[in-house]
Amino acid sequence: MTNKIVVVTGASAGIGYAIASYLHKEGHTVYGVSRAFPKQKYDFKYFLCDITNQDMVDQLSQNLAKEQSGIDVLVNCAGMGISGSIEETSEKQYDKIFAVNVKGMFLLTKALLPLLRKGSKAKIINIGSAAGELIIPFQGFYSMTKASTGAFSEALRLELKPFGIDVSTILPGDTKTDFTINREKNLEVNNSLYKERIDRSVARMEHDEQSGKSPYTVAKAVSRLIKRKSMPISLTIGFQYKLFLFMKRILPKRLVSWVVYLMYGK
Repeated sequence: MTNKIVVVTGASAGIGYAIASYLHKEGHTVYGVSRAFPKQKYDFKYFLCDITNQDMVDQLSQNLAKEQSGIDVLVNCAGMGISGSIEETSEKQYDKIFAVNVKGMFLLTKALLPLLRKGSKAKIINIGSAAGELIIPFQGFYSMTKASTGAFSEALRLELKPFGIDVSTILPGDTKTDFTINREKNLEVNNSLYKERIDRSVARMEHDEQSGKSPYTVAKAVSRLIKRKSMPISLTIGFQYKLFLFMKRILPKRLVSWVVYLMYGK
């Protein structure tokens, strides 16, 4: 297998850590990127960087250029979640989740494109979510950012096609990671009209996540995409979520919305 030069964001924990570790074990040269070093043991290379900070992103791209003449694969995995009602979400929380999940992906991708153009049949793999297609109440802003990931990927795929850079989005379903305990919740709102429904919805989400697939399932999917000559526009992880998204496309939207309401909104 050909050794690839790979950059993985969000590599300090969860899916990002699993991807970086798995690809390193496969023999690739992997650079993990995040605001803090992993708490777990790691053998891949590492750069600290807040991808929402333009100056730090510029410095990262300069450091990478000093070590490598080109990059073959960029995996944008950094992300966070916020739960709660739209009405009770603060502007600060809104700014934070869009900065991490959307702006950071844009800033880093833009900065590394010159190195990707020098890579060998370069690929950009963005980690989205099934929640970006199947919109979940009380997780609305997370769904919005992950829908943005898909739109960003599809536009970028078309723009970069003449340069031979392929772009794809992976859509994981429920995955067992610390993302669950790290999800930010809205501050307590006195006399909230949503409290009981939010509590039920979040409890179900957290149960599903902790019963979900290993993050290495996503890592293996990334590995398979790297080996492919041409990547799909998007790849959904897990039969259950492939079925959900297929049903969403063929069933009336009102019916799908009602089922989601019964599961997560009622």
